[in-house]
Order: sequence, then structure tokens, then C-alpha cells
Amino acid sequence: MTLPNIQTNRANLNNYGSGSYLASDVTVLLDIVDKDAVADVPVSQKEALIQSGQRHYSDMLTLEQAPTAMHEELYQQALAQGGKRAATDIARLAHTLHHVFCHDVSDEHPLVLISLVRAGLPIGVLLQRALSDTDSSYHLPSIHYGISIIRDRGLDPVALQMLLDAYPNSPIVFVDGWTGKGAIYKELARSLDVFSDTAHANFANIFHQGADVIPLLTLADPAGVAWLAASAEDWLIPSGLLNSTVSGLISRSLYTEPSSGLHRSVFYEDLIDADHSVAFIDHVDAARRSLSTLPKRLSTYQQPRYQTAALIDALATDYDITNRNRIKPTIAEATRAILRRDPERILLATAAHPDTILLRHLCAQRGITIEVLGDKIYPYQAITLIKQRSKDS
Repeated sequence: MTLPNIQTNRANLNNYGSGSYLASDVTVLLDIVDKDAVADVPVSQKEALIQSGQRHYSDMLTLEQAPTAMHEELYQQALAQGGKRAATDIARLAHTLHHVFCHDVSDEHPLVLISLVRAGLPIGVLLQRALSDTDSSYHLPSIHYGISIIRDRGLDPVALQMLLDAYPNSPIVFVDGWTGKGAIYKELARSLDVFSDTAHANFANIFHQGADVIPLLTLADPAGVAWLAASAEDWLIPSGLLNSTVSGLISRSLYTEPSSGLHRSVFYEDLIDADHSVAFIDHVDAARRSLSTLPKRLSTYQQPRYQTAALIDALATDYDITNRNRIKPTIAEATRAILRRDPERILLATAAHPDTILLRHLCAQRGITIEVLGDKIYPYQAITLIKQRSKDS
């Protein structure tokens, strides 16, 4: 793999944007390209190209439309229902990070939060707000960036190297919204393997918790792979219900060969009127600041537990699925798959759980089959199975 010859200092990083977030909340290391320069591939055509192996999903984009009124209403309900939980979880994560890193970071050598674009962005922004709160007991010098990670193609090595060059004496923590099957964890681990030799100059930046510990933080970790997570439950994380309009108006990332620069993304300027990105952050952050009890310290894990691997294997057998990428577990992933992919059916733990209202509404709209399987799919509340488009998928 050949990287461009880029020597990055912190001032250079100020040239990059933050989507629709505040500049103080995050810097997103993506090459933002014009929407008109990206082919808008319909979902059904994209699905056929992906499953036939003709194209990788990160080479195409189905351009987003504004959420419907019903979708917006259900997002607002989810925010009202889960905003305080999200705030409490963020406070606990910040408190734990403070405990782990308070003796190792400073204003000159801050903790570097790297959010995985896109689902990690809202969580990383909330953490950056919490750690920057000088009135809290868990204030910690930190800086927040967003970079791309793509299944089968890995973490953007150009963006990561830019941060390692700019912060050579800082520990790094990777932030995502939730885990589904653990596929992104595995992708992250593969991408970081090059740094795993203790003699590598950047070993200590990444493997600060141990030679085999990938420092991945998530809000929810049903798959059991994160180093640090607020819970292992599959719950209705409000930011999981929307796409770009709660993620800084940034599209899913598009792959770029490392020799050509950063991964690319589209900024959805036409969706500004529907954007909730900063409003979501302000709402949850205000709830965090109003919490009256001190946060509890969370456990950290030295090894992934892969607690749902057997469940995924069983589903693959039951539904004759040879490509695990067709299985999209968690409420958030199941919802996103309905909006972005071509689903065959939805599996639910219960028929009328309040957290799956939007899923059930979308299924009714599109005539998608729902199966209720009870604790057979626990700890997941919902799983989308993508429609098979070719024999080998």
C-alpha cells in the first residue's frame, strides 16, 4: 500500500471541514466532492451490482432524500424517549475515559477521539462535548476527528497517518455508534495490525491498553467486541434512526485508493432544512449537564467476546445465507438497511416493541415480511435480512 507523502501538523488539519457540526466539535478528514459528480445508483441496481461482485458498495452511492414526516415524528419520539439514556451513557463513557487517561494526556498531548464515519460521528461529538466540559468531574484534554472505515477495504490509512503525524505522543480511541455482528471491529483490527509490532513508532498511540487490545468505544455493543461500551443492549439510539441528517449532512464514505488521497464523501447541502445534527447534540448534551448523580465507571475488556457469533451462524443456516453481509442486526442497522438496501424480511424479538415502531411502519409501507422470533435473536431486537440477488450471495 502506497501512501501519499504527506507530513501533517495540527495547523494543516484546520483546513478540513466539520460537515454541519460546529468546528469545535469535530474535524472530518474526508475529501468532500460535489454531489453531481457522484453517480446516483438506485437501490435495486446497487444491490445487484454488490451481490454479483461487479461493484463494491463503497464505489457507489444512492443519494439520500429528506426523511418523511412520519420518519421525522418517530425520530422525535425516539429522542424524547432515549435522550436521557444517551446522556447518561455518554457521561459514563466520559467518566471512564477520564479514569483511564487522566495521567497520560495534557493540553499539548490530548486524547485523540477518532469517530468512524458515519455512525460514530454523533457519539464522538457528544463525547468531545462531555470531555471538554470544565464544570464536570471528568474533564479531559481531548480532540475529535472523523475518518472513514469501509468493510473489506479498511480504515482510511491516509487520514490515520495524518493524525499520527500531528499527534505523535497522544493515545487514540476509536468511536462508533454500536456494534452489529462485529464486522467493523474486525476491519479495524485488520487495519491496525501494521502498528502491532512493539517496535513500531506508533505502537503506543494505538495499543495503549495492551498489545492485543483494539481501543474501540461504542454506545451499545451487542456483538461483544468493544474495549469500552455503555451497554450490550440493542436499544433505540435516536441517532440510529436517521442517516446524514443526524451525522453532519455527510454521506456514507466512498473509497479512494490510498495513493490518491483521502476517502471521499458528499455533503448534502440540499438537506440543510431537515438537518438535526447540532440540535441532536445540543439536546443530549443539555440532558447530560442536568444529570444529578455522579456517573458510574464502566468495565473495559481486553479481548472481544463475540457473544452473538453463534446466533449469526444459526441465522445463516436457517435462512440459507452464505454471505454474512446480508444479515444486518440491531435496530439501527435494520432500519438503515431498509432505507438503503433491498430487504427480504425483518426478524423481530417481539411483535410490538416500542423501539421498532419505525421498522414496522417501513415494512408496512413496502410490503416487507416480518417474523417474530422471541428470544431466539436475543440480544438483538431486530435484524434485517437483505434479499438474495445472485446464487453465490
